[in-house]
Amino acid sequence: MNDKSAGMGLAARFHETLMKRSHGPLVMGIVNVTPDSFSDGGRFAQAPEALRHAQALLAGGADLLDIGGESTRPGFSPVSPEEEWARLSPIFSGLSASGTVLSVDTTKAWVAAKAISAGALIVNDVWGFQADPDMAHVVSQSEAYAVLMHNRVEVDGALDVVADWRRFFDASLELAQRAGVESGRLILDPGVGFGKTPDQNVQAIARIRDLKAEYGLPVLLGLSRKSMFGHFLGRSVDERLAGTLSANLYGARRGADIVRVHDVREHVDAFGMQHILERGE
Repeated sequence: MNDKSAGMGLAARFHETLMKRSHGPLVMGIVNVTPDSFSDGGRFAQAPEALRHAQALLAGGADLLDIGGESTRPGFSPVSPEEEWARLSPIFSGLSASGTVLSVDTTKAWVAAKAISAGALIVNDVWGFQADPDMAHVVSQSEAYAVLMHNRVEVDGALDVVADWRRFFDASLELAQRAGVESGRLILDPGVGFGKTPDQNVQAIARIRDLKAEYGLPVLLGLSRKSMFGHFLGRSVDERLAGTLSANLYGARRGADIVRVHDVREHVDAFGMQHILERGE
């Protein structure tokens, strides 16, 4: 988003940018203010380091930032809402005046409300309004968007991913409707890496068009550096950039509207080059 839209509110600018993308998905940079995230846990756990990292992601071309104060990796250590917000508060304070679209990665309604008051435009809920009964209400009382991610407590290798999407998202969207959250403020996430086998993760990426056709909502794809690349390619966490780029380019062709990534500049370059090549066809 740029200064040409300076006269519009942030929510309106984000909506226009999301709906009228010129090429490729929006690139969401990840800022984990946590000691135990699977990829970069501890690297940006202190506010000065996290803010420098956020500015580097923006300089690399990030369209928006997703800021989290509690890891969602398997076996993560839960933290209290107060501790989570203590981690997040300085980051939102340092970025909210910049005009950047900020997302808060949380399952807690109290934390979401604090973040919205501090400038968050998006609530990224990995349990799709189903973990905290107050979350949908908090979003409804604001102009915030919400990312509703598909999740499962247990992995079931026999599961039909598309059928389970339908079960899960129908429930999430009913919660949103009851709370008065307009469908135009909702984004779906197929939940790659959450409660799925490696093969189901592949299917979740490949069937994005089905998800969009079913619900008619934008889709966020979050697969950066995830364990599926270790499973299929035998790569460690810090060796998964090539796999991540390939999967996100494929996901974009299947209809992903936003990609959530650690490596922003590389994705901006990849989508930009793809656009240049497509213009020459």
